[in-house]
Amino acid sequence: MATETIGWWGVPLAIIAGTIRGSAPFLFVSLGECLTEKSGRINLGLEGTLLLGAMTAYATSYLTGSPWLGVLMAGVAGMFLGLIHALLVQQPKVNDIAVGIAMIIFGSGIAFFFGKPFIQPVAPRLPAIELGNWSDIPSVKAALQISPLFILGLAIAPLMHWFFRSTRWGLFIRAVGDSPEAAKAMGISVNKVRMLAIIAGSFLAGLGGAYLSLYYPGSWTERISSGQGLMAVALVIFARWNPIQCLYAALLFGGAQAIGPALQSVGVTGYYYLFNASPYILTLLIMIITCSPKRTLRGVPGALTTQ
Repeated sequence: MATETIGWWGVPLAIIAGTIRGSAPFLFVSLGECLTEKSGRINLGLEGTLLLGAMTAYATSYLTGSPWLGVLMAGVAGMFLGLIHALLVQQPKVNDIAVGIAMIIFGSGIAFFFGKPFIQPVAPRLPAIELGNWSDIPSVKAALQISPLFILGLAIAPLMHWFFRSTRWGLFIRAVGDSPEAAKAMGISVNKVRMLAIIAGSFLAGLGGAYLSLYYPGSWTERISSGQGLMAVALVIFARWNPIQCLYAALLFGGAQAIGPALQSVGVTGYYYLFNASPYILTLLIMIITCSPKRTLRGVPGALTTQ
């Protein structure tokens, strides 16, 4: 986003705009992973789900002319990978981490294979909500363009928080995640609850992929996810398995991602690659801090500590 017309005042504006644009994929994937981990399972394969969702959304939008149908199909593609993941991790003596790595390779492989014909064509993109028409400054108008998918993510976070605390199915998921044995004693089907949680979480991750290819950056390439699916796992740990805190953490990661482009827009090109690496550095720092053996993770589902 250009900031020449307002100079250095445009840097914080560009960071805010970049935070809004860049946080949505983190938000959808982290909410999906939060839902999955609340049931006592880990899905590292959401990186592959993000890629497959991005490819499916772009291909569907190009072939049908409807970006919203592309969003829906991205969620369906995510559910497909989630179903496979759920079926595999329910088998005896199967490790979640190993299955997740396999699903990254599988999901990204499918996306790359079927996505080759859609790298060059231009597909219809999702519309933006224009909140800056009151201003004559182009950078302000661009900063206040918000995707409806971002607003949907903002709504899902408190809804999921309420779901876990105030609904019967939310109680089932928490019970299964905290103590599968106790859940079985209550007559809850552990496998059924976990399967539905994984599939629903993968659906949300697929929506994150649709955001990438149909809004920001708004194209399909094989490197479009940039590891955001894997970073979301660290984000969920940082957020203490709380959907509201997942929202805050996603905004933090999105803001870190926006620093480099914002400074570059006013001519600061030194250490550009270091600023671009800030989300990855932040992920590494979070993992170091939260994985200390001297610290107890507050809010962690009990079943995760036994894997």
